[in-house]
Amino acid sequence: MKTRTGLYPRNVGGNLQKTRMDFDKISKKIIRLKEKDDELRAELTRVGALSNGYNKEMEALHNENARELNLIMEKIGFPTFDKVGEQASSAAWLIIQHSIGQPDFMRKAARLLEIAVAEKKADKKSLAYLTDRIAVFEGRPQLYGTQFDWNKNGEMSPSRYDDLLKVNERRKAIGLNELEKQVEIMQERIRKENQRPPKNFEERNREYYRWRQSVGWVK
Repeated sequence: MKTRTGLYPRNVGGNLQKTRMDFDKISKKIIRLKEKDDELRAELTRVGALSNGYNKEMEALHNENARELNLIMEKIGFPTFDKVGEQASSAAWLIIQHSIGQPDFMRKAARLLEIAVAEKKADKKSLAYLTDRIAVFEGRPQLYGTQFDWNKNGEMSPSRYDDLLKVNERRKAIGLNELEKQVEIMQERIRKENQRPPKNFEERNREYYRWRQSVGWVK
């Protein structure tokens, strides 16, 4: 049966309302997943447990959140602004950023995010951070200098990137500050969180490489 306009079935309003309700439910779930991550990080920061490698409890939570978000993305694609709202979309991005033990999921998410950014339904800064993160784990230079790690001098510094001038040009194009300024911000954050460099830099790097092999970032 058709409406008076002859264009839509009578129940289209109900279907749209149900879809909106489904998206609202998904939005709340994504935000809750992110809140669990925030809560655990705050507790680990409080007890000074963020400086000794990848905390096992945090790793387990990151993997579980990735599995939950992957199920959501199989249903609705990337959680874009128009589907779940900006807060939940940003929360989804953070969950993806933290899903470092799930390379296939991160790469899949990056492909979907690239499409969403092209359609202006997601933040291009989020894509820059995610593509940099994947590049670092794969052993490639990053393009935007968004990813940081301890260096051999015990300082928090950007992971390998291609060229400082080009990096700053790319950062400016998407509204990020210069890399030099970001270094200052990151170092201040490290001080506030009371993080400490690894006691044995070389051993830590060997462990890091073995971990990347174990989860599938490198062969």
